This record gives sequence, C-alpha cells and structure tokens, in this order.
Amino acid sequence: MSTPQVDPVKVLQKLASERVNNISPSGIRKFFDLLSSMEGVISLGVGEPDFVTPWHIREAAIYSIEKGYTMYTSNYGLSELRQKLAQYLKSRYRLSYAPNTELLITTGVSEGLDLALRALINPGDEVIMPDPCYVSYPACTVLAEGKPILVPTTEENNFVIKAKDIEAHITPRTKAILIGYPSNPTGAVMTKEQLTLVAEVARRHDLIVISDEIYERLVYNTEHTCFASLDGIKDKTVLLGGFSKAYAMTGWRTGYAAARPEIIEAMTKIHQYTMLCAPIVAQMAAIEALDRGDKEVEVMVKDYDRRRRVMVEGLRDIGLTCFEPKGAFYAFPSIKITGMTSEEFAQRLLLEEKVAVVPGPAFGQCGEGYIRCCYATSLEDIEEALRRMERFIKRHT
Repeated sequence: MSTPQVDPVKVLQKLASERVNNISPSGIRKFFDLLSSMEGVISLGVGEPDFVTPWHIREAAIYSIEKGYTMYTSNYGLSELRQKLAQYLKSRYRLSYAPNTELLITTGVSEGLDLALRALINPGDEVIMPDPCYVSYPACTVLAEGKPILVPTTEENNFVIKAKDIEAHITPRTKAILIGYPSNPTGAVMTKEQLTLVAEVARRHDLIVISDEIYERLVYNTEHTCFASLDGIKDKTVLLGGFSKAYAMTGWRTGYAAARPEIIEAMTKIHQYTMLCAPIVAQMAAIEALDRGDKEVEVMVKDYDRRRRVMVEGLRDIGLTCFEPKGAFYAFPSIKITGMTSEEFAQRLLLEEKVAVVPGPAFGQCGEGYIRCCYATSLEDIEEALRRMERFIKRHT
C-alpha cells in the first residue's frame, strides 16, 4: 500500500500563522540552496566580505574567552561598548547619544530592524520604503503586522527614493519611513540634499524614520550623510548600524540601534524576551574594532573600490548597462537586452556558466530586468565571472 504524497506547501499553510504565510522565502537563499550542490561555481551573490575579520579583533575575542567572559551582559549591551559607540557617533557625525538610555546593542542590524518595527508598528500601520530594497524590509514589516508601501525607484534616478514620491504615498495609516543607504541591492547613495528633503517630509507629517546604515563606511568618491545628523530630525530617527560589513564581522552578529530613550526602551522590552543580549565575546570584539580597526577598514574600502571599478566597467564592456554604485559592494546591471526575466537569466547563467547572481525581483518588483552582482569577492573571481557572463550574453542576445 503506497504512502500518500504530502504537499509541504499545504502543510506549512495549515500550520503556520497568517503572517508567516504572507511572506515569501528569501529570493537570495533560493539560489544558494541550488548552488550548494554544484562544483566550480563563482558566487557574486552573497553579500559578505571575502576578508577575514582582522587578527587583532579576533585576538581580543580569544583573550576575552581566556579571561572567562562567557556570561550574559546587560540587555542593553556592555557599558564599555555603548560608551565607545557614543564616542564614535559623536566624533564621526557630531551626534550626541546617551550611552545608558539611547543606545542598544543588537544581534546584528537584522535584529535591530525587527525590534524597531515591532516596537513602533501597530496592526495595519503603513511603512514607506524604496523599491528595490533589502529583502528583510517588507518581510519584517509584515511580521510586525504592518503594511509595507513600496515606492518605485529607477535607474534613471540612480535608484534613489524621492521625497515627493514618499509624500505622495502618505496616508492616515502611515507610521514610518524605512530607508537604507548606501543601498543593498543597488549601491545607491543619497546626498545630504536628498536626505534633507526626506527629513522635511517626516517632520511635516510627524513620521518616524528608520535608517539602516550598515554600509556607512563603504562609500566611494562621495561622503555618507548620517540621517540622524540632519537638522531637527534626530529625535524622529531610529539609526541602525553594525560591524558586519566594514569590519568583515558578518558571523559575529553585532549591531546597534540609536534613538530617543522612549524608543530604545520599547525595543529593549522585546529584545530582553527574545534575545536577552548580544553574545559577550562578539561585543568584546566590537570594542576592539572601534578602538583600533580603522586602518583595516580603509584598506578594505580601497580594495572594494578597485573591484567595483573592474566590475562596473566589465559589465558595461560585455553589453549590460549599469549605473555606477557609490556605496556598499553591489552592482545592479540591467539584463533587459537578453529578453529574459531576471529569474530566468540567473538560473540559466548558473546552470550554463556556473556564475551565481541574485535576480532583481528578490528585492522588489522594480528589480525586474536587473540582477545583483556582489563584488566583495576576489578580483580573480570577478574577472573570471565576467568572462563567463560575456560568453553567456553573446549566446543569448
């Protein structure tokens, strides 16, 4: 007697909550589940530095373990780390945050985003964000029982969200604006003037702005403007940052949130029940990164810049249009000349030439016709990937 086949999708729909059923699995992970079983693949997909965490940061963590630092910390995080973060934000952006009441150490920026949304959003509240944007923005909004409102951005406007477009999408249910610049997936950077216009909209409509600035140190031929540093907007901003990208500390999972005391207290209420605290060893490593990590950051940024230029010029040389990314470590070229959808392009490129990229629609509907290529990999791999992509393009255009 045969066993009836079970449809896992239907099982999930029956067992899982409505909120979970209303979000899609990450479009990024889908491709990496596929490539994990393939040999000889060059990955331009995962947004992770190929640098190892600098030795002195790792050594600080090892030393902390040897000294017996294996216990819980305050829910807010180590006092020393919060004090150093306050000094960092003061010296870099002239921002004054009280270490004991306005800073929270989180388990990466991902947790900080989740905490901010759950602390601020009531069921049905709307959160305005750019399209395309990082995959977690809409999903975390839905999990907080909010409604993501995606505002289209275009290559012609360098994938920057416009203040006037934000204002056009505001309704009585709008609670917050969520932005992330430098941008994942596009590499776009907003100027101080552009951000100031967004701040004016937020003030005019009494909205909170959640600003994800995890890539703040990774900018090229431009300057990063910290949103909270704009005139009159600090108290209406939740600033999210962390150590993963600039210090090559992705696996350490250490981030922070900076905001007015009432917001930090609300976020900490959730944090204390779901995470308790970020790992103490990672926090000790973050202290060392803030103390003595700047030289390594500068070296890595220079190397990313070199790879960025090779990637963008190479994509253009093989016939793809690609605006110049000014930050992060992603290029977002158009593949419209092939006539394929982004997903078809990515699947066939992986199967035919063993190059992994992420389809643009993983980041929103406006990503259709584009792919995300991460250049946080070796120059040798970037050049070989471009040669393979050139063969693919010639066959399919």
